[in-house]
Amino acid sequence: MTAGTVDLAQEWAAWHAEREDTLREPHGWLSLSALHWLDGEPRAYPDLPATANVEAWLVTIAHRKAIDVRRADARRAVPVGELPERPAPATQPPDDEVWQALSRLPDKQRQTVAYHHVAGLPHREVAAIVGGSEAAARRSAADGIAALRRTLLDPTEGETS
Repeated sequence: MTAGTVDLAQEWAAWHAEREDTLREPHGWLSLSALHWLDGEPRAYPDLPATANVEAWLVTIAHRKAIDVRRADARRAVPVGELPERPAPATQPPDDEVWQALSRLPDKQRQTVAYHHVAGLPHREVAAIVGGSEAAARRSAADGIAALRRTLLDPTEGETS
């Protein structure tokens, strides 16, 4: 990570923290409790029974707010001086035998197999692309897969003498 990138990350983190402080309510979580009615008679919540345990209610609010703060802290990115190395994702080499067998299929079978089984399109969309009905696309793809199985499982089948 370059010095300019580190400076930008630090500046952004400072700006973000300042913005959160600015947007925070002036009394923090206490402003949620409507302190003006803590005299024993609820004015903000008229349905609150007089026997309600206001202290337990406030402790619950404080507890949940503390959980929110911890979760928010855990989500914040921490700027680092240097990014760790990431290993390249393991990729499987293409199976040339399968692609060669696919290339030997008739055009319509090759297209329907590729669009449906490789690209994952439904037969309805494959039919719209290659032309024909959904049933024809389904049949063409099934015939193509059957031909691939025959070719790949019995390599002498695809050869002519």
